[in-house]
Order: sequence, then structure tokens, then C-alpha cells
Amino acid sequence: MIRLTVPSIGQEDLAAVRQVLESGYLVQGKNVAAFEKAVADYAGVPEAVAVSNCTAALHMALLALDVGPGDIVLVTAYSWIATANVIEICGAKPEFVDITPDTFNMDPAKLENALTRLMANSATARRVKAILPVHTFGLMADMPSILALANRWQIPVVEDAACALGASCQGRPAGTWGLIGCFSFHPRKAITTGEGGMLITSDKPLAARLRAIRNHGLDSDSTTIDFIRPGLNYRLTDFQAAMGVTQMAKLERIISARQARTKTYNQLLAGAGVRTPLVLEGSRHVFQSYVVLLPPGQAARRPGLISALKQRGIETTIGTCHMPLTSYFRSRYNYAQGDFPVADQVFARALTLPLHELLSPAEQQTVVAGLCDALSSAGS
Repeated sequence: MIRLTVPSIGQEDLAAVRQVLESGYLVQGKNVAAFEKAVADYAGVPEAVAVSNCTAALHMALLALDVGPGDIVLVTAYSWIATANVIEICGAKPEFVDITPDTFNMDPAKLENALTRLMANSATARRVKAILPVHTFGLMADMPSILALANRWQIPVVEDAACALGASCQGRPAGTWGLIGCFSFHPRKAITTGEGGMLITSDKPLAARLRAIRNHGLDSDSTTIDFIRPGLNYRLTDFQAAMGVTQMAKLERIISARQARTKTYNQLLAGAGVRTPLVLEGSRHVFQSYVVLLPPGQAARRPGLISALKQRGIETTIGTCHMPLTSYFRSRYNYAQGDFPVADQVFARALTLPLHELLSPAEQQTVVAGLCDALSSAGS
């Protein structure tokens, strides 16, 4: 099977984990601090807070901004469901914003329309607490435009940069445009700790608040055990963090490998009738996933294409979720097809192909040949 993803795990990762396990000190130790420093230094920010996963990071970010029942958070319509779930878990309402057809990211024009409508009414204006853009598949959203709108109405921005460690826009790294940036280290990301997440910020008091939320509300600056707010247990284990440190050392190598394999795919797929990923001028795309758009007429056949490719030993999947049209959000807020027309099209046509550092040119040729054959068969 040509797998969708294979984590880049080497002997150095195994040795680092083994050393921590043998020490017996497994939770919130020196390796967590070292991992936080590695990510903070890489992003060029003073503060990083390691947590159990990126869903926890997003949840903590909203809690730290006091997002609660009745509040509103503006969020892209197209992302993994965790992005909307954390808003709902806080008791707030996700105000979904459609995406652009080229980047799959939040459309600033649609965001402006939504903000203009919400902020014109005092009853809703006071409920708007945050904007939550996503850097879909490793390509950054249009942060200059989004930040300009956020600044106009003085709304904090939390970046869901789960897929985007190493990405940048105008030379500025993902996660550093908003008040808080959130990263994931799930096995489908460039580097992994199995599960794991990280928040970064330049706001030191906010970082202290995040650390308290992460660890039961504990005041980490106190000389005695004292709890200063209700908190959660979203800590990262020390052996995961040890692996995070060794993984960070090869992040640039892995990103370069993904970019090279993307170029190979683009060449192989020329003339195949699918739309390959866009790379914007002035942006660094890190290709957490290689997602193509099927021809419009093939959208309904996508499940069959995925099945046919699996039979040929090629693992593929959809892009990500059309969050408003998942069962929960559709029924709770009465969303329907057509409410987010661009997300409708992208969700229906997106197909993710295998992409990872260990993927060989021969395997890429097999993937493309299988896709072309499946498309040809489906169209006949």
C-alpha cells in the first residue's frame, strides 16, 4: 500500500523517547521546556506552550480570551471539525465564513461582509470575541487582509496553524500574525509527537494564563501550590516532547522533501484534468497535504475513485470537512447546500494524494497513473 502519510521517525527519535522512559520522569519535564524553546525560537516569538494536541491548543486559546456562552467566533467553513468544535464547546457560536476557490482559505471579502453585518448591530457586536482563520493544508490564509479587518474592529485573531509550522506570508511565520497561533504534531503533519500541540504568542501575561489553563489552573510562578483559575489537564508528556525536539531538528529537511515531491506531482499531473495546489507569490507553502480538485463532473464519483485507488494499493482521502454541513452543525443552525457555495464545490471535488518524505518517484508515478486510469474509467 502506498500510504497517505508516513511519519519521518528515525533512530534519534527512538533514542530520545527511550531515554525519557528509562528516567521515570514522564510528564511536564525538561524536554517539554526544550521543545517549547525550539518552537518559539523557530517562530521568532518569546513564548510557546506545549499541550496534548492542537484541539486542546485551540480550546485553551479561546478560554484564555474569555470566549463563553452566547459569544460569536468567526471561522472558516472548510477545516477539520475540531476548529468549530472548540467554539461550540466554549458555549459560543461559530459564524462560518466561506473560502476562496484558489487557496481553500477564509475569504477576506466574505469575512468583511460578515463583520459589517455583525458589528452594525449592538446586540451582536458585543458578542464577537475572536476571528479564527485556518492555514489550510499548509498554505497561509490572507493574514494581511484578515488582520486589517480585525484591527478595524479590535477583534483578537487566533490562527489555526495546525498544518502550517514552517509556512510564512510576506516573510512572517504562520502563528505570529494573530494574538495566538496553534500548531499540531499529529502523524499527518510534517513533524510529529504522535499527538501533541503548541500555542505561541508574544504576550507574556497571556502565556502565563495559557500555562495555568493547561495545568489545572496552577500558578506556575508561585513558590507554593496555588490555583488561580479553573483549568484543565492538557499537558504534553516529556517523552513526546523529547521526540518533538529531535523532530524539530529535521523540520526544514522534511518541508523541502515535501516541496520537491509536490513539484514532481505537478509535472506528472499536467494535462490530467485535475487542479493542482496553488502556491501564492510571497507565501511559503509547506504542503501538509497534497490536495487536488477533481474535474467538476467527477465530484459525485469521488467515493468510487477512492475505492478504486485503494484496490490498486493507493491510499487517498477527501480534503477536509465542510463544517457547516456536518450533521451536528447542519441541524443546530439549519445550514443547507448553497449557504457556502465555494466550500460546497471544494469539499465535493477535493482529493488528497499520498505525500511524505519517504515517498519515492516511482510511487508517485504509480499514484498518478492510478488516478488517471480511475478518472478515465469513471468518465467512460
